[in-house]
Amino acid sequence: MPDPASHYLDEIRRQMHGYKRLAEGAMAQLDDGQFFVTLDPESNSIAILIKHLAGNMRSRFTDFLTTDGEKPDRHRDTEFEVPSATTRQELMNIWEKGWDRVFGTIQELKAEDLLRPAPIRGEPHTVLQALNRALAHYAQHVGQIVFLAKHLRSSQWQTLSVPRGKSEEFNAKMAAKQPQAK
Repeated sequence: MPDPASHYLDEIRRQMHGYKRLAEGAMAQLDDGQFFVTLDPESNSIAILIKHLAGNMRSRFTDFLTTDGEKPDRHRDTEFEVPSATTRQELMNIWEKGWDRVFGTIQELKAEDLLRPAPIRGEPHTVLQALNRALAHYAQHVGQIVFLAKHLRSSQWQTLSVPRGKSEEFNAKMAAKQPQAK
């Protein structure tokens, strides 16, 4: 059995991969135009959410153990502006670069790093706290991406989890996969 700190790092990696997969499953159901739809003037489009997440990932996970998580060259407010010439492919490229930065940084972390300092905007955080903060932040925005995609697809939405009305069937299938106790 791994030590708790190593187990935590494995779990953070697993959950981050899960959120990336979930968002991509939702985005794959949309056409290019739907990436840029906002529900109202105060809402974010999926394009904006991607741009914001990628900006956050670049800032937080660059030189993670040696610099503040809010880099001086980050201009957060511009993450909420998407020029009309922006393409879905450009957004997906920055999405991938952001996640590559996250996964590369987490992969390099050692169990003994978890209590090291990792300040964000001058506020003290440990590596563990900074990772939890990032996980919660990314989960929130992935939930928004899924909500928007589901709203935009409406009756054509393909569920990314257990379909409505199929919980019992799903639970039985999962139970059948488990080794039987003797």
